[in-house]
Amino acid sequence: MSGLTHLFDVSNGVVVLRLICGLFFIPHIVGKFTEPATLNFFKAAKFNPPATWMYIAGTIEAFLTIGLVFGIYTPYVAAIAAFHLLVAGAATWKVTRKWIWVIGGFEYCLFWALACVALALLTWPK
Repeated sequence: MSGLTHLFDVSNGVVVLRLICGLFFIPHIVGKFTEPATLNFFKAAKFNPPATWMYIAGTIEAFLTIGLVFGIYTPYVAAIAAFHLLVAGAATWKVTRKWIWVIGGFEYCLFWALACVALALLTWPK
């Protein structure tokens, strides 16, 4: 493949996993700036000051999205994304004490973090 087309070759499973891991951050980022309940979550999770941590999380997620979608330092960005999502999952557990994601549990964050771990392992330099 020529140019940058290999970065978006959806016949390659690793590329699909990388795109999923990266693109799923977009609604996460948008929600931080459009959903008032997000700030309440940061308050309930005891991130102080909550608005600052919400914006920091959104900024981190923007960088993770760019790195994963465009394949920039993929194994390292995927590892950082996994850590970030584990923190989000732990905060979710702290606030909700629930497992199932459809009722506010941390299952989704854990699954997504493990997908990022798999991506990091698949792309780690040999």
